[in-house]
Amino acid sequence: MSTRLVLASASPARLSTLRSAGVDPLVIVSDVDEDAALHRAEQVHGPLPGADVALTLARAKCEAVAAGLPPADLVLGCDSVLELDGSIHGKPRDAAEATTRWRAMRGRSGVLHTGHWLTDLRDPDAGGSGGTVGGTASTTVHFAELSDTEIEAYVATGEPLQVAGAFTVDGLGGPYVTAIEGDFHTVVGLSLPLLRDLLGQLGLLFHELRDHGVGRG
Repeated sequence: MSTRLVLASASPARLSTLRSAGVDPLVIVSDVDEDAALHRAEQVHGPLPGADVALTLARAKCEAVAAGLPPADLVLGCDSVLELDGSIHGKPRDAAEATTRWRAMRGRSGVLHTGHWLTDLRDPDAGGSGGTVGGTASTTVHFAELSDTEIEAYVATGEPLQVAGAFTVDGLGGPYVTAIEGDFHTVVGLSLPLLRDLLGQLGLLFHELRDHGVGRG
Protein backbone atom coordinates (compact mmCIF):
# COMPACT_ATOMS: atom_id res chain seq x y z
CA MET A 1 0.00 0.00 0.00
CA SER A 2 1.40 3.40 -0.97
CA THR A 3 1.71 6.33 1.40
CA ARG A 4 -0.72 9.13 0.59
CA LEU A 5 0.66 12.59 -0.08
CA VAL A 6 -1.38 15.74 0.46
CA LEU A 7 -0.30 18.66 -1.73
CA ALA A 8 -0.97 22.02 -0.06
CA SER A 9 -0.93 23.95 -3.33
CA ALA A 10 -3.38 25.01 -6.03
CA SER A 11 -0.68 24.89 -8.73
CA PRO A 12 -1.66 22.73 -11.72
CA ALA A 13 2.03 22.53 -12.67
CA ARG A 14 2.99 21.03 -9.29
CA LEU A 15 0.17 18.52 -9.49
CA SER A 16 1.17 17.57 -13.05
CA THR A 17 4.81 17.16 -12.00
CA LEU A 18 3.88 14.72 -9.25
CA ARG A 19 1.49 12.78 -11.46
CA SER A 20 4.16 12.44 -14.15
CA ALA A 21 6.38 10.86 -11.49
CA GLY A 22 3.65 8.37 -10.59
CA VAL A 23 2.28 10.18 -7.52
CA ASP A 24 -1.39 11.23 -7.44
CA PRO A 25 -1.74 13.45 -4.36
CA LEU A 26 -4.81 14.72 -2.62
CA VAL A 27 -4.89 18.49 -3.20
CA ILE A 28 -5.94 20.73 -0.31
CA VAL A 29 -5.32 24.43 -0.83
CA SER A 30 -4.32 26.49 2.19
CA ASP A 31 -5.83 29.86 3.07
CA VAL A 32 -2.55 31.33 4.30
CA ASP A 33 -2.16 35.11 4.34
CA GLU A 34 1.29 35.23 2.72
CA ASP A 35 2.02 38.85 3.62
CA ALA A 36 1.19 38.17 7.27
CA ALA A 37 3.32 35.02 7.33
CA LEU A 38 6.32 36.88 5.93
CA HIS A 39 5.78 39.79 8.32
CA ARG A 40 5.86 37.45 11.32
CA ALA A 41 9.04 35.77 10.09
CA GLU A 42 10.77 39.09 9.42
CA GLN A 43 9.90 40.35 12.89
CA VAL A 44 11.95 37.47 14.27
CA HIS A 45 14.72 37.12 11.69
CA GLY A 46 14.84 40.47 9.91
CA PRO A 47 14.75 40.79 6.10
CA LEU A 48 14.75 37.36 4.47
CA PRO A 49 16.78 36.32 1.42
CA GLY A 50 14.84 34.89 -1.52
CA ALA A 51 15.43 31.26 -0.62
CA ASP A 52 14.11 31.84 2.90
CA VAL A 53 11.05 33.72 1.63
CA ALA A 54 10.09 30.69 -0.47
CA LEU A 55 10.74 28.30 2.43
CA THR A 56 8.80 30.42 4.93
CA LEU A 57 5.73 30.48 2.70
CA ALA A 58 6.00 26.78 1.88
CA ARG A 59 6.10 26.00 5.61
CA ALA A 60 3.13 28.24 6.34
CA LYS A 61 1.03 26.53 3.66
CA CYS A 62 2.04 23.06 4.83
CA GLU A 63 1.33 23.77 8.49
CA ALA A 64 -2.04 25.40 7.75
CA VAL A 65 -3.26 22.32 5.86
CA ALA A 66 -1.68 19.82 8.27
CA ALA A 67 -3.48 21.45 11.20
CA GLY A 68 -6.84 20.41 9.74
CA LEU A 69 -5.99 16.81 8.85
CA PRO A 70 -6.26 13.57 10.81
CA PRO A 71 -2.99 11.76 11.60
CA ALA A 72 -2.71 9.72 8.41
CA ASP A 73 -0.79 11.45 5.68
CA LEU A 74 2.28 13.32 4.50
CA VAL A 75 1.67 17.00 3.73
CA LEU A 76 3.80 18.95 1.25
CA GLY A 77 3.71 22.73 0.96
CA CYS A 78 5.55 24.59 -1.83
CA ASP A 79 6.12 28.19 -2.81
CA SER A 80 8.18 29.85 -5.53
CA VAL A 81 9.66 33.34 -5.90
CA LEU A 82 11.94 34.96 -8.46
CA GLU A 83 14.99 36.88 -7.31
CA LEU A 84 16.17 39.60 -9.71
CA ASP A 85 18.77 42.19 -8.73
CA GLY A 86 18.22 41.36 -5.07
CA SER A 87 14.47 41.99 -5.26
CA ILE A 88 11.98 39.20 -4.60
CA HIS A 89 8.98 38.72 -6.89
CA GLY A 90 5.95 36.47 -6.57
CA LYS A 91 2.89 36.64 -8.80
CA PRO A 92 2.30 40.04 -10.44
CA ARG A 93 -0.72 41.91 -9.08
CA ASP A 94 -1.93 42.93 -12.52
CA ALA A 95 -1.01 43.15 -16.21
CA ALA A 96 0.83 46.43 -15.76
CA GLU A 97 3.12 44.91 -13.14
CA ALA A 98 3.71 41.83 -15.31
CA THR A 99 4.67 44.06 -18.24
CA THR A 100 7.06 46.11 -16.12
CA ARG A 101 8.56 42.91 -14.70
CA TRP A 102 9.21 41.45 -18.14
CA ARG A 103 10.83 44.65 -19.36
CA ALA A 104 13.25 44.32 -16.44
CA MET A 105 13.81 40.57 -17.01
CA ARG A 106 14.33 40.44 -20.77
CA GLY A 107 17.83 39.61 -21.90
CA ARG A 108 18.87 38.97 -18.31
CA SER A 109 18.98 36.24 -15.68
CA GLY A 110 17.23 35.64 -12.38
CA VAL A 111 17.10 32.91 -9.74
CA LEU A 112 13.89 30.98 -9.18
CA HIS A 113 13.65 29.71 -5.59
CA THR A 114 11.15 26.99 -4.71
CA GLY A 115 10.63 26.19 -1.05
CA HIS A 116 9.39 22.77 0.08
CA TRP A 117 8.06 21.83 3.51
CA LEU A 118 7.09 18.24 4.34
CA THR A 119 5.27 17.07 7.47
CA ASP A 120 4.71 13.43 8.46
CA LEU A 121 1.30 12.97 10.10
CA ARG A 122 1.30 9.18 9.92
CA ASP A 123 0.72 7.11 13.03
CA PRO A 124 4.06 6.17 14.63
CA ASP A 125 2.75 2.61 15.04
CA ALA A 126 2.40 2.49 11.24
CA GLY A 127 5.89 3.76 10.61
CA GLY A 128 5.29 7.49 10.88
CA SER A 129 8.22 9.58 12.03
CA GLY A 130 6.25 12.57 13.32
CA GLY A 131 8.93 14.68 11.68
CA THR A 132 8.82 17.88 9.69
CA VAL A 133 11.56 18.92 7.26
CA GLY A 134 12.13 21.57 4.63
CA GLY A 135 14.51 22.86 2.00
CA THR A 136 14.77 25.22 -0.94
CA ALA A 137 15.91 24.45 -4.48
CA SER A 138 17.25 27.35 -6.56
CA THR A 139 17.75 27.47 -10.32
CA THR A 140 19.17 30.25 -12.49
CA VAL A 141 16.89 31.20 -15.38
CA HIS A 142 18.08 33.06 -18.50
CA PHE A 143 15.45 35.11 -20.32
CA ALA A 144 15.27 35.97 -24.01
CA GLU A 145 15.56 39.53 -25.29
CA LEU A 146 11.85 40.10 -25.89
CA SER A 147 10.44 43.02 -27.84
CA ASP A 148 7.70 45.16 -26.33
CA THR A 149 5.28 43.54 -28.77
CA GLU A 150 6.20 40.06 -27.54
CA ILE A 151 5.86 41.11 -23.90
CA GLU A 152 2.44 42.63 -24.50
CA ALA A 153 1.25 39.52 -26.36
CA TYR A 154 2.46 37.20 -23.60
CA VAL A 155 0.95 39.28 -20.81
CA ALA A 156 -2.33 39.38 -22.74
CA THR A 157 -2.58 35.58 -22.45
CA GLY A 158 -3.02 35.99 -18.70
CA GLU A 159 -0.48 33.29 -17.88
CA PRO A 160 2.12 35.63 -16.30
CA LEU A 161 -0.46 36.73 -13.72
CA GLN A 162 -0.88 33.17 -12.45
CA VAL A 163 2.72 32.25 -11.68
CA ALA A 164 5.67 33.39 -9.57
CA GLY A 165 8.11 35.48 -11.53
CA ALA A 166 5.52 36.13 -14.27
CA PHE A 167 6.74 33.27 -16.47
CA THR A 168 6.57 29.53 -17.04
CA VAL A 169 9.13 27.22 -18.59
CA ASP A 170 6.62 24.46 -19.34
CA GLY A 171 3.81 26.57 -20.78
CA LEU A 172 3.28 29.62 -22.95
CA GLY A 173 6.42 31.22 -21.51
CA GLY A 174 8.67 28.41 -22.71
CA PRO A 175 9.86 30.23 -25.88
CA TYR A 176 11.08 33.12 -23.74
CA VAL A 177 13.41 31.11 -21.49
CA THR A 178 16.71 30.51 -23.29
CA ALA A 179 18.42 28.34 -20.67
CA ILE A 180 18.36 27.23 -17.05
CA GLU A 181 21.15 26.22 -14.66
CA GLY A 182 19.80 23.71 -12.17
CA ASP A 183 16.80 21.44 -11.75
CA PHE A 184 14.10 21.99 -14.39
CA HIS A 185 11.39 20.89 -11.99
CA THR A 186 12.35 23.64 -9.55
CA VAL A 187 11.30 26.19 -12.16
CA VAL A 188 8.04 24.33 -12.78
CA GLY A 189 7.40 24.64 -9.05
CA LEU A 190 8.33 21.36 -7.35
CA SER A 191 11.80 19.81 -7.26
CA LEU A 192 11.46 16.03 -7.42
CA PRO A 193 15.11 15.46 -6.37
CA LEU A 194 14.64 17.70 -3.31
CA LEU A 195 11.37 15.96 -2.43
CA ARG A 196 13.21 12.64 -2.61
CA ASP A 197 15.83 13.98 -0.20
CA LEU A 198 13.21 15.27 2.24
CA LEU A 199 11.38 11.95 2.15
CA GLY A 200 14.67 10.23 2.94
CA GLN A 201 15.07 12.40 6.03
CA LEU A 202 11.71 11.05 7.21
CA GLY A 203 12.71 7.46 6.49
CA LEU A 204 10.75 7.10 3.25
CA LEU A 205 11.67 6.22 -0.31
CA PHE A 206 10.12 8.12 -3.22
CA HIS A 207 8.56 5.04 -4.78
CA GLU A 208 6.50 4.53 -1.61
CA LEU A 209 4.39 7.49 -2.70
CA ARG A 210 3.57 5.97 -6.07
CA ASP A 211 0.19 4.42 -6.70
CA HIS A 212 0.62 0.72 -7.44
CA GLY A 213 -0.25 -0.17 -11.00
CA VAL A 214 0.30 3.29 -12.43
CA GLY A 215 1.66 2.91 -15.94
CA ARG A 216 3.48 5.36 -18.16
CA GLY A 217 3.39 5.24 -21.93
